[in-house]
Amino acid sequence: MGSRSLRFAGGAVAAAAAAGLGAFAWGSLVERRMFTLRKETVPVLPPGAETIRVLHLSDLHMAPWQRDKQRWVSGLRDLKPDLIVSTGDNLGHEDGIEGIRRAMETFRGIPGVHVHGSNDYFGPLRKNWLRYFQSHTGGIPPREPNLDTDALDRFFEGTLGWLNLNNAVGSLDVNGTTLDFFGVDDPHIHRDRMDILTGLIDDLRDDQSLESDDVSRHVSIGVAHAPYQRVLNAFVTNGAQLILAGHTHGGQVCVPGYGALVTNCDIPRSKVKGLSVWTHALRSSFLNVSAGLGTSIYAPVRFACRPEATLLKLVASQV
Repeated sequence: MGSRSLRFAGGAVAAAAAAGLGAFAWGSLVERRMFTLRKETVPVLPPGAETIRVLHLSDLHMAPWQRDKQRWVSGLRDLKPDLIVSTGDNLGHEDGIEGIRRAMETFRGIPGVHVHGSNDYFGPLRKNWLRYFQSHTGGIPPREPNLDTDALDRFFEGTLGWLNLNNAVGSLDVNGTTLDFFGVDDPHIHRDRMDILTGLIDDLRDDQSLESDDVSRHVSIGVAHAPYQRVLNAFVTNGAQLILAGHTHGGQVCVPGYGALVTNCDIPRSKVKGLSVWTHALRSSFLNVSAGLGTSIYAPVRFACRPEATLLKLVASQV
């Protein structure tokens, strides 16, 4: 190879390295703080029902010093949501509950539901980022939980009055429509118990039948942290009309024009974030996967994938 070719090759390598460093700087210093509100309209309510505004929050991975994120989340109160759904991974540090309180105290008095993600139990660890390119079936972390999950639950349930949907069911009347919720604890660490949940769903519906409730005014919503296919399929089988999940971070690092490189679960890349339709066994449900608002403190970068919250406007279906 001649000297001119060597100079060209060296220049190309240097340019690629500079571009990579520039992209990393943008993703770590700028884009991961570009908090964005995504808005969607979902036609799932009964004919003639009043619109319900749902604020979907996920993957805050909160550390106490992240005041910009706390202020931004707190400001979402101005949207006047009728309901808040948190799909887990709220904590990103052993003192993350301090930041969650500052961010979400403003939602006191607004109905809400929540489920856990793995990072509501386990603090973040340094890891090789290339592991995210491996196939993901989840797993049980080989350590004891080290975050204050009980304090998080006390805040959500005691202070804010939200429903805990970790392998549980519950109903809320919102703007004249009864929303029937069923949720699972984090599938990524195999805490989901559909065997328990199916019976609870049946019991809830049996009770409603005995009460001569007008089931035409009910909407079923499934809630999970990680959108593994086994959970999405089970939710659809059990009649979910809308499913809310997080976990994927939208891929976190994406390629413009291509999209997410990884999903961190077995969901197709085309459904890694945003509103779509999930179909199983000739049934279907709307599925909203949030790209989330945070990152691990050991992987503080987003690229072509801004942090987000979602405002879902549930409206009457046209059927």
